[in-house]
Amino acid sequence: MPDAPNLVFALEARVQVGAPVEIGHTLKGQRRVVPILGGTFEGPSLRGVVLGGGADWQIVHADGLSELDSRYTLQTTAGDLVYVQNAGVRHAARDVMRRLLDGQPVDPAAVYFRTRATFETAAPDWARLTRSIVVGDGERYPSEVVMRFWIVE
Repeated sequence: MPDAPNLVFALEARVQVGAPVEIGHTLKGQRRVVPILGGTFEGPSLRGVVLGGGADWQIVHADGLSELDSRYTLQTTAGDLVYVQNAGVRHAARDVMRRLLDGQPVDPAAVYFRTRATFETAAPDWARLTRSIVVGDGERYPSEVVMRFWIVE
């Protein structure tokens, strides 16, 4: 059996989020939009802020599975701008998901929250992220999402 790829830590983002906007039940499921208000990020060589104005467009299925599509912009301390698109899934036991979707605190260990992120920028310092597969692991709190990203080598 071949060895699995290595993961190299890239950054952690602490993203402040607003109250979900409930669009309603659509053909795909319960559509909601969670506004991204701002935040911070830090990695081994880059840090900065998460700019407000992004959002997480979600579809929540009847069984609680959430399809996530977050889009936002990072600004490094050097002033570089980085567009992030982070798509993934989140699910847990039905009672845990009900509390999470109602904005109540839940134990992050009880929730499967994984993503694949893409990064776009003109800044050369970010070239490795823009040319790599990047996976994420998330934790959802009532007013914050903590995302950790790793580069797949």
